[in-house]
Amino acid sequence: MDLVVMKFDGASLSDAAGLKLLADRVRNSFASPVKAGAKTKAKAVAKAQNSLVVVSALSGVTDSLFFAAGAAEQGDLGTAEKVCAELRERHLSIARQLGGEGLSSAEEEIKALVSALESRLQGVRLVGELTDRNMDEIAAAGERLSSILAALALDASCVDARRALRTDSRFGRARVDFGSTERLSRELFLPLLKTQDCVVTQGSIGSDSLGSTTSIGRGASDLSASLFGAALGAAEIRIWTDHEGLPTADPKIVAGAMTIQQLSFEEASELVAFGAKILHPAAIKPALEAGIPVTVRSVTKPQGRYSTILPGASSGKAVVALAMRPNVAIVSVKQELMMDQAGFLARLFAAFGRLGVSVDLVSTSEVCVSVSLDMAAPLDKLASELGELGKVEIVRDRAVIAVVGDMLKETPTLLRKTFDALGDMDVDMLSMGANDINLSIVLSAQQAPSALRRLHKAFFEGPDATGDTGAAP
Repeated sequence: MDLVVMKFDGASLSDAAGLKLLADRVRNSFASPVKAGAKTKAKAVAKAQNSLVVVSALSGVTDSLFFAAGAAEQGDLGTAEKVCAELRERHLSIARQLGGEGLSSAEEEIKALVSALESRLQGVRLVGELTDRNMDEIAAAGERLSSILAALALDASCVDARRALRTDSRFGRARVDFGSTERLSRELFLPLLKTQDCVVTQGSIGSDSLGSTTSIGRGASDLSASLFGAALGAAEIRIWTDHEGLPTADPKIVAGAMTIQQLSFEEASELVAFGAKILHPAAIKPALEAGIPVTVRSVTKPQGRYSTILPGASSGKAVVALAMRPNVAIVSVKQELMMDQAGFLARLFAAFGRLGVSVDLVSTSEVCVSVSLDMAAPLDKLASELGELGKVEIVRDRAVIAVVGDMLKETPTLLRKTFDALGDMDVDMLSMGANDINLSIVLSAQQAPSALRRLHKAFFEGPDATGDTGAAP
């Protein structure tokens, strides 16, 4: 079976027009060429014979659900009920604009789902406590409502993702049991896909072994699509967004940003980890392990530029893209002759572990260790813990820029162009990743946007540009 898993995000599903676009993209799916010789277990298909459609909640709905839940917890049931009424009317209005033979059934499903949501919010108000378990159930209503509309637009069956995606019971950010998910997905989806062109399901949600609704993370529909694609042996995972693929830099900051034509899973993972917002950070891994290509396309420009992420392949370019992540802090610990003390680094990183703090970059010298981390980390507590090891200095309001690409052979040229582009800017940290595809630069948050534009001009826009996406700006 030639199966394509298609994921549609909330930004492209805001109204009836967005749902109609979804239906058109699924019905008129087209070829996704894969570079000859790419080492993938699955082949690209000339036309999607079968599609599993994974949908996010409509634009703004998840925020509304969290707001309603918070209001109910504070005893403000009136506000929570008002949100429910607005959600009911919005989804019913879209359903009526879509029409079709399934309209009456869709209306009843929407009404029943919102009524159940109201009952749960009433329970939260009575108890005066919003547990993670309850929040997962409440938030799941967003994807469940949008999937009703998608199934109506496509005249397709809708399968509850909670029956297929099995997780543990860590509500709020549950971990997936892939073995069970693979078995359940094949049992549920494959029989339907043998007789139907497409089937609809929800992203981001699953259930534990007791049947309780769980969330694998907010905005994790990409991950759901990747998991279902891996479980079903899909030929391709197609991510539909409001962007034309993955950009060479944040287009909100860099006006000349271009679409990356092709990159490896490793390169895409680095970009996502360092601030690219197109994909869920964990979404790439299941597809990588299954050898499935991922394409990122614009739902409004289906024939336009797009990006292909290939397992076992490389962009072949010294620099393929830049990413920037703000809200970074640098923590430095200074102590004379610290390297002579056995176990110093072990004790230092144990302190980070005790506080559950993840470290991004590390720089060491004879007398100092500096690390970069998220500014939301408990910096004051960290300073207290690390104070036993040496003098602690914390520098806030930093940003990290990642230069990502197949840069091993071009390292001397890369470093020269980087320093030439940054000119007189002060750089706090510079770190080359062990995989040779990421050069990270930490500098002040105030200078970071300008630095990003300078680097993009040097690598992509000038006559001596090192990066080359093969795509027009």
